[in-house]
Amino acid sequence: MLDRFAVIGMGQFGFRVAKQLTSKGAEVLAIDRDIDRVELIKDEVTYAVALDSTDIKALGSQNLQEMDAVLVAIGENIEGLLLTTVLLLELNVKRIVARAMSSQQRIILEKLGVQEILSPEDEVGVMVAEMLINPTMKAFFQLPDDFEIAEIQAPRKVIGKTLDEIDLKEHYGLQLITIKRLYEEYESERKFMAEHLVQKINRDTIIETSDMLVVLGKSFQVQKFIELNS
Repeated sequence: MLDRFAVIGMGQFGFRVAKQLTSKGAEVLAIDRDIDRVELIKDEVTYAVALDSTDIKALGSQNLQEMDAVLVAIGENIEGLLLTTVLLLELNVKRIVARAMSSQQRIILEKLGVQEILSPEDEVGVMVAEMLINPTMKAFFQLPDDFEIAEIQAPRKVIGKTLDEIDLKEHYGLQLITIKRLYEEYESERKFMAEHLVQKINRDTIIETSDMLVVLGKSFQVQKFIELNS
């Protein structure tokens, strides 16, 4: 049985989420009050409907109670975001995910009883700041208690060394999750580089120039590893 989702608000964020869900094989209903935005998304999703999501009758006509989840991705229209969320609660939609553009919106959504609230701008802002400070960090995911998962371009001083020599756990308190590495591949006699996970990692694994180290640890530990080995 297909996963079924509705995305309300076809701004850049909602458009991308709806399109990505569809690419993953889900059945997606895209909703926006702007007919032009609906026209842009209609060929990318299962269904696309132009309606005012603050109208209880219009919203109720879409059988949103049958969806696995409904994402409220309305951006600048704060009133529309909150009223739409209230109506979804009244319709007994089983899973509501709402996007908050500010801490005030998050507080109001929490007071309404919404359990899943996204703040993508804040999350991206934190990630960009980390990547600007540490150019070798290519991806970053913040976890509770100051832990993070970081994807780090192998620093200069560890290239050519074995994992045993580096000893991430002992020297830095970091746990290696995996290594991403570039490999030469051929297609129709054309050579290209493709990224794959290193399948067999042990203490004798030698770090190569193209390696991306995916590690788990506290922020200061990741920072220490990068600073001491760059």
